[in-house]
Amino acid sequence: MSSPNPALAGTGVSPSGEVHPNLTAPALVAQALRRGEGRLSADGAFIAVTGQHTGRSPQDKFVVDEPTTRDAVWWGKVNQPLPAEKFAALAAKVRTWLGQKPELYTQDLNAGADPAQRINVRLVTPNAWHALFARNMFIRPEKDTLDGFAPDWTILHAPEFEADPGTDGCRTSTVIALSLETRTIVIAGTSYAGEIKKSIFTVMNWLLPARGVLPMHCSANVGAKGDVALFFGLSGTGKTTLSSDPERALIGDDEHGWSDTGVFNFEGGCYAKVIKLSQDAEPQIWAASHRFGTVLENVVADADGVVDLDDGSLTENTRSCYPIHYIPNTVPSGTAGLPKNVVMLTADAFGVLPPISKLSAAQAMYHFLSGYTARVAGTEKGLGKEPQATFSTCFGAPFLPRHPEVYGRMLAELIAKHGADCWLVNTGWSGGAYGTGSRMPIKVTRGLLRAALDGSLAKVEFVQDPFFGLMVPKAVPGIPTELLNPRDAWADKAAYDRTAAQLVGLFEKNFATFAGAVGEDVKAVAIRAAA
Repeated sequence: MSSPNPALAGTGVSPSGEVHPNLTAPALVAQALRRGEGRLSADGAFIAVTGQHTGRSPQDKFVVDEPTTRDAVWWGKVNQPLPAEKFAALAAKVRTWLGQKPELYTQDLNAGADPAQRINVRLVTPNAWHALFARNMFIRPEKDTLDGFAPDWTILHAPEFEADPGTDGCRTSTVIALSLETRTIVIAGTSYAGEIKKSIFTVMNWLLPARGVLPMHCSANVGAKGDVALFFGLSGTGKTTLSSDPERALIGDDEHGWSDTGVFNFEGGCYAKVIKLSQDAEPQIWAASHRFGTVLENVVADADGVVDLDDGSLTENTRSCYPIHYIPNTVPSGTAGLPKNVVMLTADAFGVLPPISKLSAAQAMYHFLSGYTARVAGTEKGLGKEPQATFSTCFGAPFLPRHPEVYGRMLAELIAKHGADCWLVNTGWSGGAYGTGSRMPIKVTRGLLRAALDGSLAKVEFVQDPFFGLMVPKAVPGIPTELLNPRDAWADKAAYDRTAAQLVGLFEKNFATFAGAVGEDVKAVAIRAAA
C-alpha cells in the first residue's frame, strides 16, 4: 500500500498532519513531555499511565480467518477468528483515524537477532511514548541502514480508537487483530504497551516453526564458558529476575528462537514487572528502572517524581521497559550457542513442589506442555484467598498461533538432538501454601540454579518425590536440607499430603487436554493420582 509520505510506505496511512519518523529516545521523551503524555521520574525515566487497560486483553485478540493460513491456526479462545472482510473494513477505519491525527510517530525496527530469521517491523502510532516503548523493546537498526527500509510487518496502533462490535466483528471497543496473509496488525482501544510487544511475538511464533526454528517464551543467558541456559516461565515466576545474573551474560529476558546453530533473542529490550522490586535482590533491573530513556508503565510516583515500586494502587502489573544494554552484562549480538540447560520455572503457591528437580526429556516435554504456575490474591484482581492453578501450554498459550504440539515436538527433538539438561525450579512457596508458608528465598533459588548450571548439582544423589515423580536432590552444599524436600518444610505433614494430592489432581485434569497429542514416553511420566 502506498502513502505520500515515505515514512508511512506500506502502511496505507495518508497523513494530514506531521509525521515523526525514527526519532531517538531523547527526542521521543521531549515530544511526549511536550504533548503531556506523561512525566519524568526523579531519575529521568518516563512515567506513563495506561488508563482502563493495565494489562493485555486476551479476550479481544483475533486472528483473521484467511484461506492460506486457516488449516494451520490453533483456533479457539486464544485465536478467535475474524472474517477477512471485517478485518479489511476495520483496518481501513483505523488507517483513516490515524491519518486524521495532528501528529504521527513511526519506528522502523527489527525482531530477531539472527539475521537469517530477522523481520522488519514498522510501527505507526499517534503517541510519542508508545514509539519510545517500541524503540526500547525491539532491535534498533543502525541509522545508516534505514534508507530504503521495507517493512515485512506493519503495526497500526490506535490506542484511542474505539471499535464497534456491531460492525467490526469484535467483542468490545478494544481489538487486537492479526492478519497473517496481509502481514498487518491492528491494535485499537487499549493504551497498554505490552500489546505491541506481544503482537510481534505472536508473529514470530507463526513464522519460525515453518523454518525449523523453535520460538520460545523464555529468557536466556550464557556463562563464561559459553554454556547457554534457557528459563521458561509465566509472569511472576522469576524469568526476568533469574536470567539477570551478574555472573552470566544476558542474551534476552523474554523471547528467543532455538535453531540448529544456537539461540537468538527476538528483542532489543526488556519489559520487567516491577511491583515490589527490591534494589538488594534485583539490582540490575532496579538500576535500569531508575534512568533516563526507560519507560515506567503505571508506576506510582510522588509530586517530586520519586517512584514507589511497592505501590500497586494503579495495578499490580507495573512495568519497566528499557533497552537491553541498560543491563550491564549482556551479549551485544543477542545470539549465542546451543543450550546446555533448560530451566522451567513455576511459582507454586500451594507450596508443595520442590525448589529444584531434574527432569528427563519426557518430563521436560510434559512440563513444557503443562506450563504450570499458581496465582494468588494480591497479584491479580478477583482472586480469593486460595491459590489458583494456571496452566498455560508452552509457557505462552496466549501467543501461540499454531497448535501447542507443534512447539512441544520441536522442543523434545531439540533436547534429544543436543543433549540439554532439564530442570524444574519452584520459585513459589515453602513450608505451607500462600498465606501460611513463605516465599522461597531468591538467594536459595540462585544458589540451586548456579549448582545446576555449573554441573555440580548433577553429581549429587537424587530421590524420587512420591507425589509428582520428580527427582529431587537429597543435599546441596549451602542450601538448608529441609527446603529441598517440600514435605519436610511443612509443620503439618497431613496438610501437605492433602494439598499435594489436590495439585496432582489439577495436573491430571489439565493433562487430559493434550494427552492425545503426545507419545507413550510422555504419558508414562504424566503426574497422576495413585490408582
